[in-house]
Amino acid sequence: MAKGKYQEWLEPEGLLKIEGWARDGLTDEQIAQNMGVAYSTFRTWRDKYSALSAVLKKNKDVADRQVENSLFERALGGTHEVRKTFKVKEKYYDDHGKLCEKEKLVQATDEVYIPGDTTAQIFWLKNRKPEKWRDKQEYEDKTAIDKLDGILKELRDNAAKQ
Repeated sequence: MAKGKYQEWLEPEGLLKIEGWARDGLTDEQIAQNMGVAYSTFRTWRDKYSALSAVLKKNKDVADRQVENSLFERALGGTHEVRKTFKVKEKYYDDHGKLCEKEKLVQATDEVYIPGDTTAQIFWLKNRKPEKWRDKQEYEDKTAIDKLDGILKELRDNAAKQ
């Protein structure tokens, strides 16, 4: 490897390429591969050169925000315009007066309702409000749980006596 190869990646053109890769969602390993350097070398450069780390951070945030917005829209659902191709039959009369028919494909937009995705909703809630939506709830007030356990035991005992 030529000494000073990192310099080409700190030039505006090199940083622009890295910016695009980060915005496209590539991982650091994939970016290093595109640059033609070992991942360990890439990490060293990233940690050493603030211009490189700033470009990565800024543009990875853009990609993350796009995914967050998509997840949010998927969780809510709603109406969306979708491009569809339709088969249309066209009837006409030929030169001899015979009724003919031909098909052609026509593209148009259609508005469709897409319901909210429960998996996306659960994922969103578990990450945004973990204190309320995590699978295993933790309670501060152990005495309330102990009281409930006592009531349940009492009910079981009474049911066993009958």
